[in-house]
Amino acid sequence: MKIAIIGGGPAGLMAAEAAIAAGAQPGQPIQPIQIDLYDAMASVGRKFLLAGKGGLNLTHSELTEPFLTRYGPRRAQIAPLLASFGPDSLRDWARGLGVETFVGSSGRVFPSDLKAAPLLRAWLRRLRQAGVTFHVRHRWRGWEDNGQGALCFEAPRGNRSVQADAVVLALGGGSWPKLGSNGAWVPLLAGRGVRIAPLRPANCGFDVGADGKVGKVGWSEHFRAKFAGHPVKSVAVSVTKAEGGEFKQQGEFVVTETGIEGGVIYAVSAGLRDEIMARGEAIIRLDLAPGRALPRLIKDLSQPRGKRSMATHLQRQAGLAGVKAGLLREVVPKQDFADPARLAAAIKSLPLRLVAPRPLEEAISTAGGVVFEALDERLMIRELPGVFCAGEMLDWEAPTGGYLLTACFASGQAAGAGAVAWLSRARAGS
Repeated sequence: MKIAIIGGGPAGLMAAEAAIAAGAQPGQPIQPIQIDLYDAMASVGRKFLLAGKGGLNLTHSELTEPFLTRYGPRRAQIAPLLASFGPDSLRDWARGLGVETFVGSSGRVFPSDLKAAPLLRAWLRRLRQAGVTFHVRHRWRGWEDNGQGALCFEAPRGNRSVQADAVVLALGGGSWPKLGSNGAWVPLLAGRGVRIAPLRPANCGFDVGADGKVGKVGWSEHFRAKFAGHPVKSVAVSVTKAEGGEFKQQGEFVVTETGIEGGVIYAVSAGLRDEIMARGEAIIRLDLAPGRALPRLIKDLSQPRGKRSMATHLQRQAGLAGVKAGLLREVVPKQDFADPARLAAAIKSLPLRLVAPRPLEEAISTAGGVVFEALDERLMIRELPGVFCAGEMLDWEAPTGGYLLTACFASGQAAGAGAVAWLSRARAGS
């Protein structure tokens, strides 16, 4: 029996491994299983390697309850996947490949050497030894219209048709198309009646709006030229939630040519994106001095500055310099700098108006995709028996911090095992 896995990212590779393990179970009536993995790129795992460029964040050490809250509205669908293959299982799996992990100060889990490449090499070696055949530079083009359900690939030697008894699609979302995830699968599945939520950027940056300037987007030329690329560290970001209340998180972000991105902005990006889609803009508030209470800040700024410049006064009395002071000057009216109370209030709650998320191809990850309501409990598409989905092409999202990779691994594990279970049942009933 043949299983075709399309997509060589973490979800697809884990689907291959899970299928091997499931097929090796005692009493399995469909042994042996032939597994072929296809990828459009010249090598597999490219986005995985990119994720590990600054230190591979495999998962997170949070307790189960807070961990599950990271998946927002799709918590109920992700929870069963993580119950079968969660953070602890992922760390055990890495250990089985000879890669130990550790918990960093933020609670994030990393390989001991922080690198993705050794883990990927060991994993591919084990998959090949188990019999998985890899076919690179094979771009999936859907199914042939010959009534036989043959998969069609654009391959180095021309178009190629492949018959498979089960298929696992792990094609990624629409972010980082240069690495293979370009969303080209959307019309292929939609044309077969599969319900798909529109792909949207997740864990993304945003463009700021220039207040009072109609049609103007981005920073002033002076601020952009001086501070684009600078990190804003030790800052707290507050966002009013759609359901009421306030979300506040401390961290850092980076000023870009047109706005802001990174770190703490990614943590609140889903709500900001949805707010912009609904209302045309979203407001975040920055606490540029999270270690100082407002009364103290007012008192400090009220000290006479004498002949000192405002820049020196801000640095001495409020600890603000560089990009933080630049943000104040970009947003706060000039006359407010002469009023310690107003200036302190702005430092503790500086409003930034965001008018657009950055394009999907720039995002870290993707929201939207094949909705869970179109799938059964094994992640098989109801409209296409024998076709399973896994990874980022499913309709879920999560912040960075290990949550994305964990769910990709878990869904791949479920889809691979699900494909074998479906084939087993089909074979037993034939």
